[in-house]
Amino acid sequence: MSTMISDKTYRIARENTQAMIIDVQERLTPHIYDHENIVKKIITLVKGLQALDVPIMLNEQYKQGLGDTLPELREVLEGDNAKSFEKVTFSACDTDTSWHYLAQQNRGIVLLFGVETHVCVLQTALDLLDNGMQPVIIGDAVGSRFPYDKKLALRRIRRAGGVITTVETILFELCRSSADPAFKTISNLIK
Repeated sequence: MSTMISDKTYRIARENTQAMIIDVQERLTPHIYDHENIVKKIITLVKGLQALDVPIMLNEQYKQGLGDTLPELREVLEGDNAKSFEKVTFSACDTDTSWHYLAQQNRGIVLLFGVETHVCVLQTALDLLDNGMQPVIIGDAVGSRFPYDKKLALRRIRRAGGVITTVETILFELCRSSADPAFKTISNLIK
């Protein structure tokens, strides 16, 4: 039996990962199916990523119409170095300032979470793939107004080459070991 050696790695490494919050805004989020649980998952994820020192960027769609990011999420991001970008394009990659910031991080894996799965998350994921980056969609931290839209969007992203995972899975994968200083924080967040 021969051993194959590949340059491809399937593990998601903290040092090659950044995160992008998409459009968790005051006038949009309340219309998302199961939005209370999705927001809780997003807050847990953000706190875990902060403990792991994973860079986080915040995107907001047309703030004049959709409002600010939810106050409970803004509170968690306060004091963090999270960069914030307003956009009118559905894909965050179509906004020059957002795309340049993302590319300058020199981290090829981008965790995507927020709303709506079948519009802004989907289009951002496809653009990341087109630009040689690996989108990782946090399935329990994304949502759409209708569950079927979310289901089909996740299926399309997976078929295009995106990775779908959950909050708990990604936090422990980035942590890698119970010896990691962030483990206790993450373990307490997941409880």
